[in-house]
Amino acid sequence: MVTALSSPSTIADWLGAEAETLLDYEAKVSKSMLHLPGPDWVDRIFAHSDRNPQVLRSLQQLYGSGRLANTGYLSILPVDQGIEHSAGASFAPNPMYFDPQNIVELAIVGGCNAVATTLGVLGSVSRRYAHKIPFIVKLNHNELLTSPNRFDQIMFADVEQAWNLGAVAVGATIYFGSEESTRQIQEVSAAFQRAHELGMATILWCYLRSSDFKQDQDYHTAADLTGQANHLGVTIEADIIKQKLPNNNNGYGAVAKAQGTSYGKTHKLVYSDLTTDHPIDLTRYQVLNCYAGRMGLINSGGGSGDNDFAEAVRTAVINKRAGGMGLISGRKTFQRDFKEGVKLFHLIQDVYLSDAVTIA
Repeated sequence: MVTALSSPSTIADWLGAEAETLLDYEAKVSKSMLHLPGPDWVDRIFAHSDRNPQVLRSLQQLYGSGRLANTGYLSILPVDQGIEHSAGASFAPNPMYFDPQNIVELAIVGGCNAVATTLGVLGSVSRRYAHKIPFIVKLNHNELLTSPNRFDQIMFADVEQAWNLGAVAVGATIYFGSEESTRQIQEVSAAFQRAHELGMATILWCYLRSSDFKQDQDYHTAADLTGQANHLGVTIEADIIKQKLPNNNNGYGAVAKAQGTSYGKTHKLVYSDLTTDHPIDLTRYQVLNCYAGRMGLINSGGGSGDNDFAEAVRTAVINKRAGGMGLISGRKTFQRDFKEGVKLFHLIQDVYLSDAVTIA
């Protein structure tokens, strides 16, 4: 089981040598171009949209829960890895999480806005917890029991099931760039439409998946490609976008060079005027593609490792300073001792509660 590191006293201490460049950086694209999180988020952004009053209530419940309640920021526990990575791979480091009750308890004690997990997990404990913490039902999954393994998001649940167990939101993944993406876009778009009709919010995991994105570097997290995935996600009315933190840029150019032909469409100003190689600028481009921040960007926390606490603080600082809306943190929290998982959640949330971490 992963253990915690000794605790530095400040956010700057956690950032170490990167503290100055992350905390003092001024972004390339001005924050004045963005719609930034705040206590009035639902009124300011969604009250003038086509979302019906039931959706507004669900969104307000989501933003009004946990330690970050009514700040405009989100801290969410996602546990769909039991399907995605197998239950053994996910829960062997901490077998208590084979029991769905402990997943929900971690989210509650951890001060999360919501818990996002499978139909089965939430359905098994819904009467006990649906009124205590907002539920997000993840509708589709990629399973790796079929042989040979394939990578495709397929529907495991429908929207009505999520509504019946008391969920305030549904989530789904699209593997943009994959051969199956066209079908996934159509399926998720229909599901999101139905979720809005029933009064639930929508969250889209906007992930890239194609062997073509692995060239001299892995461009699955390129700012230009993930930014476009975000833009496709908000096009089908995702209220919140989940995206991996960008690590590089110019994925369009790398794929075109490798294929010896044109690929997609981009513009040179993306790289000269809208981005640099600084992680805050790369993440701001992701935010910009979410309708200039009208739909909130939450970044994923990534897998568990030896430096989880420092990495979580770094990701939260980058996301917040870029204009993002929070973190969705799974394996870093549930693959460790319960108390340490709670501690990690609180550390992430403290970044969003800190007046010292400003918008770049």
